Amino acid sequence: MSKKQKRISLLVFALVIAALLIGVFLTGNSGSKGESIQELMQNEVLHETNKISLFGLIDVNPGLISAFLVTAVLFVFALIVRIFVIPRFRNVPGKFQTVLEEAVGLFDRLAKSNSPHRNRFLGAYVFTAGTYIFVGTLFELFGFQAVTTQGISTALTAPLSDINGAIALGFLSYGVILVGGITANGLRGLGRTLKEFSLPISMSFRLFGALLSGALVTGLVYYYISLSFVLPVIVGVLFTLLHAVIQAYVLTMLTALFYGEVTEIKHNPKTSKRAAVPAAGDLTANAIGGTKQ
Repeated sequence: MSKKQKRISLLVFALVIAALLIGVFLTGNSGSKGESIQELMQNEVLHETNKISLFGLIDVNPGLISAFLVTAVLFVFALIVRIFVIPRFRNVPGKFQTVLEEAVGLFDRLAKSNSPHRNRFLGAYVFTAGTYIFVGTLFELFGFQAVTTQGISTALTAPLSDINGAIALGFLSYGVILVGGITANGLRGLGRTLKEFSLPISMSFRLFGALLSGALVTGLVYYYISLSFVLPVIVGVLFTLLHAVIQAYVLTMLTALFYGEVTEIKHNPKTSKRAAVPAAGDLTANAIGGTKQ
């Protein structure tokens, strides 16, 4: 790019910024708002107002519709990859194969490093949970619209920005840890897992709080007209991407870490000492063998 082209690009960029600033000062804060800031924040947390009819049977939160859509998309995508893509894998991988193998390898290494004894199912679970969190968090960026029971159009939120979805995933992860502990160590593994009784609550609210904070900040930026030019796009995308990556890593790491602790096989000290002390017959045989030599 020549110097002249750079100057033209900078000039165009400066004119766009100037036009946006003029729009901000001209519009001010006098725009009409359909709901107060308190109602906006309360609806973001509780979802009591904007409910969607599920096949005319029951009114549900938008997060549940998002959860169904994300699950369906992931299921269909996995089915297509398994039937049409994986059988065509080559020794020299292409771009898509490389990305897929790196994603699977990342969670597989996470499972093996934290749970060396039992990690086959753990690797599959953390891969599934991490993918669901990542894709589900990015889902809100597409802005899919749905009509509420009050006839108002609303954007579908991330599935885990609903407290019910976050609690469900937290307790599911705790259930995986509990089953792994019982399978590996029986009642001892059960006791180790139940000792961490606050784990599902902490995982659920950590996940919900992180995603909700992004939704609240973005909602505040959109609410005030003086901030609603360009800035919401930057804030929304950055918060969503950061939360998608960080929360997928945090929950899968915690699950793998606690799963590895409860499935760790601890040997009995008495049995280990007995195995370490050789029998008297073995000592006699070794002594005779040494004398003959």
